[in-house]
Amino acid sequence: MISQALREARIYEDVSEKNVQNEERPSFHLSARVGWMNDPNGFCYYKGKYHMFYQYYPYEPKWGPMHWGHAVSTDLLHWEYMPAALAPDTFHDQDGCFSGNAMELPDGRLMLMYTGVRREGYSNDYNKAVQVQCIAVGDGETFEKYEMNPVLTETDLPEGASRYDFRDPKIWRCEDGTYRCLLGNRPADGSGQILLYSSEDGFNWKFVSIFAANQNRYGKMWECPDYFVLDGKHVLLTSPQDMLPQGFEYHNGNGTLCLIGDYDKEKNCLLEEANQSVDYGIDFYAPQTVLTPDGRRVMIGWMQNWDTCELRTPHGKWQGQMSLPRELSVKNGRLYQKPLRELEEMRCNKAEYKDILLEGEKVFPDISGRTVDMEIRIRPADPEDMYRKFSVHFAKNEDHHITISYRTHENVLKIDRKFSGSRRAIIHQRRSKVVGSENGEIRLRLILDRYSAEVFVNDGVQVMTATYYTPLDADGIVFASNGKVCMDVVKYDLITDNGNIRENE
Repeated sequence: MISQALREARIYEDVSEKNVQNEERPSFHLSARVGWMNDPNGFCYYKGKYHMFYQYYPYEPKWGPMHWGHAVSTDLLHWEYMPAALAPDTFHDQDGCFSGNAMELPDGRLMLMYTGVRREGYSNDYNKAVQVQCIAVGDGETFEKYEMNPVLTETDLPEGASRYDFRDPKIWRCEDGTYRCLLGNRPADGSGQILLYSSEDGFNWKFVSIFAANQNRYGKMWECPDYFVLDGKHVLLTSPQDMLPQGFEYHNGNGTLCLIGDYDKEKNCLLEEANQSVDYGIDFYAPQTVLTPDGRRVMIGWMQNWDTCELRTPHGKWQGQMSLPRELSVKNGRLYQKPLRELEEMRCNKAEYKDILLEGEKVFPDISGRTVDMEIRIRPADPEDMYRKFSVHFAKNEDHHITISYRTHENVLKIDRKFSGSRRAIIHQRRSKVVGSENGEIRLRLILDRYSAEVFVNDGVQVMTATYYTPLDADGIVFASNGKVCMDVVKYDLITDNGNIRENE
């Protein structure tokens, strides 16, 4: 039985999406159907399709009482919107169906596990809203909330743990048929921790252990855990709030954290061996992963940040989009990310230049556009005379541009969108020390969609992501150097199903 709240949300999104034109959306990144989108939820492969649910407020392009939006895909690049999956319509989730995960049950049904939110009394403060874990089960399109909700409450928390910061379940089924769940929580020290729960049937849960503890090292509350084993290592992804910078590795505000290590079977906790940012740019948060049928671990994150939400789409019909799907691997104690290989099937109109001597600015007649896949390799033209700076300006016209720049003497890569047309004093620059660059050589793969850039550095050892909303006719690409650079560049346009480059629709 569909509730009145969910029925109204479905009617509203179905009518309102007709007001959004294709050219007002990203070309190959999933965006909000209408209204507002944040965290990916329930990212899974079910009955031959990838399902992406997401935090969703259909009625306005701003955060509101959270629903779950829904889209499906066969290739993770072309998405079909489905009707909204969840609405805040029961006592325990009356103020929001917050983030969670999905899993196929042995009987073939799809189970969603999510955080229900209810503000106490007459308070409007979401920081004092009780958070519990709830379940809904369905056929991949329509879901019925479990009559015994909530399945985890404050009575299932360890001593000192906050009932107001207890959210974002990550669930999976073990080889022995039992189930596990990780949850973000805030302990008594005010920082963050990840809690581990177990279940025999996926519906009745019990606390097992503190899986990982922040101890005030990386920000405060840890949100949106994701966990998997990859290349022989155990990997925990989480998104800390209120971070302080640590050199160029972590930045102020809300960030992303990857912990790599092993699993202590006796203590049921993660044995940390290495840590790093997941993304070194401006707009990336709350990633989730899926295991593809052919065995790849693929990650998608919310391509926004709580500190930058005032950077808004110019048309005001939707707000929020997801990152490019990224294939993950672990090498030498680091998380590597590469663009989903299926993206290469969308390439056309190849333009290639090798051993170009660059000093000052240069443009190429066949290198421009807003939906672009471009690989760049640079090195000093004379190793005895090191260049000082290399830059690429894109989404450019006379008044606007976005810049990626690399300074050799600092070994620092910077992404800068201050000339994107934004009138808000929000974060417009991020810098990162580059891993794997020596003697002034660096390799960049720059993937542009209409409103975003994702920069994969040195074969995916780092990624920097940013969104922007320059006018779509700002499509220039300019290369520049301070000093003599030798450059190779190959650029492709990225096409849609009908063979048209989306920027020209």
